[in-house]
Parts: sequence; C-alpha cells; structure tokens
Amino acid sequence: MPIYKADGKKDGLQKYNVRVNYVSNDGKAKQLTRTAYGSEAAKDLERRLNNEIKEKGENSVKKMSVQQLFDEYITVKKYELRESTIQRSSTNYRTHIQPTMAHIQINKLNVAMLQEWKLTIEEKGLALETRKKAYNVFRALLNYAVRMEYIDKNPIGKIGNFKDVSEFGKKNEVGFYTAQEFTRFISTAKRLAEERQAKNRDLFEWDFYVFFNIAFYTGLRKGEIHALKWSDIDGTYLSVQRSITQKLKGEDRETAPKNKSSVRTLQMPLPLIQVLNEHRKRQEKQERFTEEYRICGGERCLRDTTIQNRNMHYAALSGLHVIKIHSFRHSHVSVLANANINIMEVARRLGHARVEETWNTYSHLYPHEEERAVDVLNNIA
Repeated sequence: MPIYKADGKKDGLQKYNVRVNYVSNDGKAKQLTRTAYGSEAAKDLERRLNNEIKEKGENSVKKMSVQQLFDEYITVKKYELRESTIQRSSTNYRTHIQPTMAHIQINKLNVAMLQEWKLTIEEKGLALETRKKAYNVFRALLNYAVRMEYIDKNPIGKIGNFKDVSEFGKKNEVGFYTAQEFTRFISTAKRLAEERQAKNRDLFEWDFYVFFNIAFYTGLRKGEIHALKWSDIDGTYLSVQRSITQKLKGEDRETAPKNKSSVRTLQMPLPLIQVLNEHRKRQEKQERFTEEYRICGGERCLRDTTIQNRNMHYAALSGLHVIKIHSFRHSHVSVLANANINIMEVARRLGHARVEETWNTYSHLYPHEEERAVDVLNNIA
C-alpha cells in the first residue's frame, strides 16, 4: 500500500499518490488509487482506503500472490532505486522466481516451499553469483512485505543464501593488482596504444589506456568513468557528477551516481594528471572536440565488452592474472590501505554512503596492528 510523491503542489502542500492493492472476493487483482496533498492527508487517505476494503469483506493481505507483491514492490521502488537496478531485479525475478512462485499467496509461503524453490535453482547448474542474486531479489521482496505488514516475518532467511562448498574456510577476499603489477599492466596498454597509433593513425587504443589509469588512480566505478567529460576536470581535481549504464533498453543511459555520497570531487595524483593532459592534447586535434567530450571515447563512451576484452589481453601480454574491471577499484584501495590511509578518506574517495560498507569489504587489506597495539599498552606501566 504505497504512498509516493507525485509532481505538483496545492496550497503549498506536496502532491501524493496513494494506492492500495487487493484481491476481490471473486479472486481478481484490483487496486484503489487516490490523490492527496500533504503527507498527513496521504496517511489518512491510506487508512480510509484500507477500511473501505475491509468493509467490503475483501482482504489485500491474505490473498496477495507473490506476483502481485512484486508488481507493487517495483512500482514503489521506481521512486527509490536507479532504473538499472530496477531492470536487474525485474530480470532476476522473471527468470528465477516467477516461473515457480508467482501464483503462491504470500501468507502461505513457508520454509519448506522456499527450500524446494532453492533446490530447483541449484539443479539449473547456474553460477554461484547468479544464484545469490536470485536469492537476494526474493529476500528483498519479502522484506518489503514485512515492512508493509503483509506478513509477520520473512521466512526465506531460514534457508540461507546459496553457498559454494569450496568457499568454506576461505576468507572473503577480493582480487586486485599491487602497484608493481599495475605498472606492468599499464605499460603494456601504453605500448599497444603507441603501436596502433603509429600503424592506423587513430587514437582508439589510447582511450582504454586512459580508462584503466583512471580506474586505478581514483577508484571510480565503471559507469562513473564512462560518464566523465573534460568539463569535469579542473586543474588537479576531478568531479564525479553522473554515471552511465549500458544496455538499458538498448541504449546508454546517463543517470545520477549511485547515491548522494557518490557525487564527489577528488584530488588527482601526478601520474594521472600527466596521463589526462597528454590525452586531452590528442583529443583536441579532433575536429568535433568540445569540453563535453567523454574523456574515454569522445562522442560515445567505450563499450563494456570491449573493455573486458582489452583487460584480458593486457593481462595475458603482461604475464598477470586477470582481475575484474571492478577490481581496479579494489586495487586503488589496496594501495591506500597498505600506506595506512585513514579509512574515512578511503570511503570518501570511493563514494560510499557509510564507512561500514568500506570496512566490511576492505578490512582485510589493512595491516594487522595487534603487535603495535600491545606495545602501546605495555608502555603504560
């Protein structure tokens, strides 16, 4: 039963749309949608709509199916989550949850049903990460049902997320390059860019060289790098103001960054400043160059699949293990952590909303301080 803001005001009060989903006595899914102005009026309208349903002897909770819950959930989350996140959740739901669970009433969901669902997913032989994403979507959906008081508790927690038995006993570590490994990697990228420019007289390969430099020296997310324009560079500072999602409804989509903390300004190190200055001189020679040119790609950002192909190619030629594109962000953190840079600054550079997020992911990269801590205490006496 969502209440969400709508465009418009009246007498200075914000407009709200209030919607109540329910299943009528004849088994058909229905909804009541009304408009109110002001948050208090919206809450009062919601109560009145609920009472109206109860007086008819119809119940929106007992007869709500998983499908009806998901439809409501997506409608609400459109106002809270990025469009790319909504798209991924919808795809996961349609592929892994809808086929077997859509028709089940949410108040009848139990541990046995969910365990059976989990087994059907296991039998598909999907990658562990794919299975985990399906579980997380289902868990988020049922958590929403709990918040809306449609059900008392979320039963999916009792079956637990998918696990790989080979993971037991291993630390949850992330892949990264050391500074020395990155130097080998990026030297290969530069050599290939120089060779292609000499042979084909184009700048195409340089864009990938610059992309990986930005990723390592700033820790920016892939979409944030895609969205960078020359207008975002001010001397030694780089501003993150937007992100780009690829393959969204068949085209690139420029959006706001992941969260408010992701809008940030970073001071750049000298190696990156030099790389960008040289790349700008190359791009300025292009006839259509403007300040709105994408730093990596010019008029159109680089394609994700091509970046990954370059990543594997550079690693192979450098004699290095392949890491994920996102792991260049981890590499950035690794360098800072090993220099004992305060985790608050690391979190700011990464654009994390909470420092706990940074610590939970990267705590193992920080040097162990146990012996030094004991030495401090020993000197008290």
